[in-house]
Amino acid sequence: MINTDNLPAYPRRARDLTADHRRRLLSQLEWARSLSEEAVDKLCLGTALDFRRRRFIYRAGDPADSLFVILRGRVKLCRIEPDSQREAVIDILSEGSIFGESALYSAAGLRENSAIAYEQLLLLKIPAGAFQESMVEDQRLHNYTFRMIGQRLENAERRLADFALNAIPQRLERLLAEYSERYGVAEDGGVLIDIPLPHREIASIVGSTRESVTVRLNAMKREGTIDFVNRKILVKRPAPSVVS
Repeated sequence: MINTDNLPAYPRRARDLTADHRRRLLSQLEWARSLSEEAVDKLCLGTALDFRRRRFIYRAGDPADSLFVILRGRVKLCRIEPDSQREAVIDILSEGSIFGESALYSAAGLRENSAIAYEQLLLLKIPAGAFQESMVEDQRLHNYTFRMIGQRLENAERRLADFALNAIPQRLERLLAEYSERYGVAEDGGVLIDIPLPHREIASIVGSTRESVTVRLNAMKREGTIDFVNRKILVKRPAPSVVS
């Protein structure tokens, strides 16, 4: 996540960002702060890109030749069935995240998933070769990258087990708990998941239908476990027990 405290103003358009702008933006990311100047310089060989909401960054079948760093906004990773165009959401990534890592290991050299701008987006596109050179230059980037890939593999395995073992209500509860940790903002009475989550997106993540998700969320609201605040979900804290 980028620390926005006391940051200088940057041009809003990617094409107006200089190499120094890219370097300063990158240096604000938690994983990049400790990297050597040489490693950062190689990463900054990348190109800054703008994407409007719902625009494809890449599609399945595109060449897997670059990695991306989210400098501003969020990205949806998904798999889209060619015939029906049904969508399975794999993850929603926030500022500071690296994605497109299949460029490091894909045997076919092609994307298997799609990446879509979840909101207005500023990215740094880094050629796979430059990223690999930075990994060689700085062991910390090498270690971070492989931890990231490992964590995503663990998340995918956990999601697969969740689909096999749990019904929709349990999957939904686990998703809300996970997103409360990743995107949660403390509010009076609970944690606000500070990301727009349309019911169709939630349904795609948990493997259900929009109608079923809506029914379950409304039931959770009646039960007092969640509430809706400006189209976002507030996960309520349990009421404190009263000692008589």
